[in-house]
Formats: sequence, C-alpha cells, structure tokens
Amino acid sequence: MLDTTASHRRKSFGAFQHRGFLFYWLSRLCATFAVNMVSVSVGWQVYDLTRNPFDLGLIGLVQFLPALLLVLVTGSVADRYNRRMIMALCLVGEAIAVLALLLFTLSGSSMVVIIFGILLFFGIVRAFMGPASQSLAPNLVPTKDLASAIAWNSSSWQIATIVGPVAGGLPEAPYAVALVMMMIGAILILMVPKPAQKILGDKASWETVIAGFRYVWKEKIVLGAISLDLFAVLLGGATALMPVFARDILEVGPWGLGLLRAAPAVGALTVAAWLAFHPIRNHAGLLLFAFVTMFGLTTIVFGLSTLVWLSVVALVLMGASDMVSVYIRETLIQLWTPDAVRGRVNAVNMVFVGASNELGEFRAGMSAAVFGAVSAVVIGGAGTVAIAALWARFFPDLRRARHLDGRP
Repeated sequence: MLDTTASHRRKSFGAFQHRGFLFYWLSRLCATFAVNMVSVSVGWQVYDLTRNPFDLGLIGLVQFLPALLLVLVTGSVADRYNRRMIMALCLVGEAIAVLALLLFTLSGSSMVVIIFGILLFFGIVRAFMGPASQSLAPNLVPTKDLASAIAWNSSSWQIATIVGPVAGGLPEAPYAVALVMMMIGAILILMVPKPAQKILGDKASWETVIAGFRYVWKEKIVLGAISLDLFAVLLGGATALMPVFARDILEVGPWGLGLLRAAPAVGALTVAAWLAFHPIRNHAGLLLFAFVTMFGLTTIVFGLSTLVWLSVVALVLMGASDMVSVYIRETLIQLWTPDAVRGRVNAVNMVFVGASNELGEFRAGMSAAVFGAVSAVVIGGAGTVAIAALWARFFPDLRRARHLDGRP
C-alpha cells in the first residue's frame, strides 16, 4: 500500500523530475504573476481616468487583435525557431511594455490613448509568446509525464492569478514589481537546457502555414472542445467589469478588486491541484459539459449578487468549473498533436483563448455600456448555459468522449 502511494506521488510530480521543466515552470509563474498584476492595475487605472466601462472592453480588444491578425505567423515561428529563445525575447519585450506603463504613470499623464498604444505592443509580444510557451512544455518531459506537466502548468497560472491581482490595484508599485518579475522569468527560461524540438524544415508555403487550422478542423473533438471554451468564456467572462463591481456595486475599493480578481483563481488552483493527483480517466466529455454549465450558472449568481461574500463564493466556483474545461482542452491538444505542427495548432488555440478572454472583455465592456454591468454579466452567464446545451448536440463525439488520449 505504501509502495503504491509513493508511486502515485512520484507520478503526480513526475514533470518536476526534469530540470528543464522546473525552470520553465518557474519562469511561467513569474511571468504570469507579472501579467496579472499589470492586468488589475491597468483596469483600475483606465476606469479611474475615464469612468467608462466601454474603455475596459477596449483593454481586452487591443491585446487580442495581434493574436488574431498574426496567427499565421506566430505558429510558424514557434515551429521553425527555438521556442526557448522566443519565450526569452518575448519576456524582455513584455518587460519593456511594463516599463513604459510605469513611466507613463509616474508622469501623471491622463492620455488614456497612450495606455492603449502600450497595450497593443504588449499584445503583439504575447501573440508570439503564447504558441512558443504552450508548445515548449511537451519538449521538456516524456509523454508519460505530460499529463502531470499540463496540470502543474495550469497550477502555476492559477497561483500567479491568486497572488498577482491581490498585489495589484494602485499602479506604481505593481508595475515596478511586474518589471522585475518579467526579467527574472527571462533569466529562468534561458536556464532551460536546449529542448529536443522537431524544427519545421519545409519551405514556407500556404499549406504549411495553415496546417494548424487543418488539424483542428479535422479533429472534431478538439474543435468542439476549444470552440466550446471560446464561446462559453466569451459570453460568460466577467473579469473586465470587476472594477465596476468593486467600485460602484460592492464598494470594496482597489484592494477588494484584487480580491475579486483572485477569487476565480482560488477555485481553479484547488481543482488544478486535485487534477495533478487525480487526472480525469473517464467520462471526460460529460464532465466538460457539466462544468461549463456550472460556469454559466455561477456567473449569473455573481452578476446578481450585492453581497461581497456571495460574490467571492460565486467567483471561486466559476474558476473551479473553468479549470476543468482548460485541463481537458490543453490535454487533448498536447497529447493528440504531432510536435512538428504543435506551434501552429497552439497558435490557433491561443486565438480561441484570446477571443474568449480579451475579446470577451470587449464584449462585456460594450454590453455594460449599453445595458449596465449587472445585466451584461447575467445575460452572458445565461448565454454560456445555452452554448453548453447547443454544443452537446452539435458535437456528439465530444459529449461521448471518455478518455483524453483518444481511447474509446
């Protein structure tokens, strides 16, 4: 019994037995911590300057557009060049953007258009960062430890998402800390040994460029999973409107904003830790649809709540349910995708993720400007529940999927 428990524990932490993955994980932790601090601080700063929820939506839009417009380039770059070096260069680029935000804040300027210009550059850098980062992890661990790596990757994101927003709020100090964390992340990723990456050697052509789209379209279960996540979070995401809820509805101030932003990550981290030790082995499709529905219902509760404790509980449950969707989607992509095309497939995936997150923020801000923040969140949550029902009908193979590795 003891031997079985020890063996299970070693398997759960298997990814960390590989030195390269450890440095990669720590680098992502630092970078994500910084990004979340910046995200909270920018949101508070913009809303404090304009008091217009539509501007909160623009924050997401200007960061999403580069990933969409450059999708045919970023994936090919991740497949043709050293993914570790791409990550390092992108982290330096993100640090430059954060430095620009810090200097803007210290100048006392109120020209919000400058912030949007900096965020556009930030979005371009992140467009190249995403496919390289997602595709690098499978190069650092053997297949038997990949599920562990995916779960711990998600955990690093959630740990940073908990601590980062709480440390955010008033922008000067968070921007300075984020700048330092970005540079630490760049140093850590350079400490990763050269990965065993299959470099794309074919001459660039239209066929090689769109290979990622072809793969996603061919694998209907993958298409169903990432498109379900796209529309569920696109409609149900409430992150962009949290400054409105913190300032005008719950009246908890910048520290409370950090608490609200961190709450979904608490739920997600709890689930990610559970999945690291208890991976999904059966009924993956049914679990996916059940938890997407739960995400929509808890979004509605958050939108209607005027009590801080209830809002926090709803957000925790939102994060927990979303984590299941993230885990299933990422496991499907990494286990089913050949390494030679992984960068291009992940570029497509990052567009879906960006559309659900950044474009979802734009949708939320625009809806709030027209209908009000509460109505925007409640309508979005109801839309997520409807999407789960429709996708269960449109993608029966995904609904019937039992295992994440393609076994029946």
